[in-house]
Amino acid sequence: GAGIANHAELIAVPVNLAVRVPHDLPLDAASTVTLGAIALQGVRRAAPTLGETVGVIGLGIIGQLTAQLLRVDGCRVVATDIDPSRVAVAVAGGLAHGADPSAFVDVAAKVTDGYGLDAVIVTAATASDDVVSQAFRACRKKGRVVLVGDVGLDIKRADLYDKELDFLISTSYGPGRYDPTYEIEGQDYPIGYVRWTENRNLEEYLHLLAEGRVTLAHLRAENFDIDAAPRAYEALGRPGPKPILVILAYPQRSEAAVRTIQIRTAAPTLGQIRVAIVGAGSFAEAMHIPNLRKLRDRFTLRAVMSRTGATAKAVAAGNGASYATTDLEEILDDRDVDLVIITTRHDTHAALTLRALEAGKNVLVEKPLALNPDELDEIEAFFSGRERPMLLTGFNRRFSPAIRLARKALAERKSPLIANYRMNAGYIAPSSWVHGPEGGGRNIGEACHVYDVFDFLTGAEVVRVTADGIRSSSRHWSPNDNFVATVAYADGSVCTLTYTALGHRAHPKERLDIYADGTVTTVDDYRSVVIRGGRNSEWKSRTSEKGHVEELKAVADCLSAGGEWPISLGEQLRAMRIAFAVEELLPSAN
Repeated sequence: GAGIANHAELIAVPVNLAVRVPHDLPLDAASTVTLGAIALQGVRRAAPTLGETVGVIGLGIIGQLTAQLLRVDGCRVVATDIDPSRVAVAVAGGLAHGADPSAFVDVAAKVTDGYGLDAVIVTAATASDDVVSQAFRACRKKGRVVLVGDVGLDIKRADLYDKELDFLISTSYGPGRYDPTYEIEGQDYPIGYVRWTENRNLEEYLHLLAEGRVTLAHLRAENFDIDAAPRAYEALGRPGPKPILVILAYPQRSEAAVRTIQIRTAAPTLGQIRVAIVGAGSFAEAMHIPNLRKLRDRFTLRAVMSRTGATAKAVAAGNGASYATTDLEEILDDRDVDLVIITTRHDTHAALTLRALEAGKNVLVEKPLALNPDELDEIEAFFSGRERPMLLTGFNRRFSPAIRLARKALAERKSPLIANYRMNAGYIAPSSWVHGPEGGGRNIGEACHVYDVFDFLTGAEVVRVTADGIRSSSRHWSPNDNFVATVAYADGSVCTLTYTALGHRAHPKERLDIYADGTVTTVDDYRSVVIRGGRNSEWKSRTSEKGHVEELKAVADCLSAGGEWPISLGEQLRAMRIAFAVEELLPSAN
């Protein structure tokens, strides 16, 4: 579950999402652990007490487990489902009161001497609003309804108001779910404050199975080998009796786990640059892959690598790649890969870049090149005194038509320049990975784009960096969300960035004003350039053109002709070192 525990022979699961299987508990039973945790958390939200009568609406696998857990908790259970065979299965498993949906409210009243159910847990899946209405009507005064399933929620006020009912939502496996600090970073909640976390719910369900207090024996489970997975899905949708539980089994194989899948065999056109994408996330799919297809006369997509095999395969198959893999070594050992494009999370950029360079691959890595000076020094040391493959950090803005036109207008300037860059960056919650150790923060992770633009416009060495950010006690803001940084250059130029998350999203994101030699050049959100003074000129575009296609063209020119890199190593390092200098001066560094 959680997008991590996928159907695969080999997976990597963060510590808080993994639990030890009790001795002698078969793995096929243990594989239901996330389903059991969902049911267990629903029961915990209902907070039943010994002797209460609780209803369950919907007797799929989660409803079946819910009914059993309630009985373990000392409750009488009344359950219903639109499929009578599922009610019969629950009765075979020990359910005392099974009901047809049309009679559920009446049965609930009869079993409770007319008072109504103490609680109802809804584990059904339907767009109908009738299910929650039925749950409310079945409850006693001051009862509670817990929603675990996915049902229509057009709630009638009268259903709740007269009885003063509580309506609760159960979020999946328990506390910790959807919290990246807990699920991904592995920071547990202290047991003294959160007794039943996501992990502890998973663990407890397995204990209940191992002790025999919850059983799967009567649930009509059907087993299929993973190679027959399509048949397993067909079984769930077949007419007539259907399995409540389908288990996919991975047979022991003599060969090593397969981490690479061949998609097609195709010989590239002579002169095409063969590309491997490392990190098949949204940016790669939305930007680089469509641009590679636009430039298909110069590039061909050979391979796609992603942490999850399903993603790698889907992206590779959908875009004509030769193969998909979860193994970086497969790409690094492939002699038919000319260029590796790295679009993973920021904290992996430096290490992946070095590994690809050491394998002799040309590299285009999305910004930032590194997250700290030590990583940057390692990359610089790699290139020391020797011819090496091409490295390009994805500072695409310098390749945009707007910045190229601005640079051309400044080509013969006699005075230093003043540049004011405003980035209305937009708000990102502090819990986002962007602010965490894997993102590096917005100064290093995004503002480095602007520092490269400053370098490109001035063409001079940096002599001084100053910066400050707003100081706020509110945890709504991350410390480097809002700051002003100024870079002074050896030619006398001064460039200032105002980076803020305080603005409104309807306002254009980026604007650059450049003053030099009696002229003013304004770049507005990479949609227009207006130059006033000297030879007045303008450029406009209906879309924001930030130079991604032009960046790839520059890469193609470099690799085809063997000329200078699109951005020199020194310029790439300098932009990152400006970012590190700014970071040291911001409140977050104090």
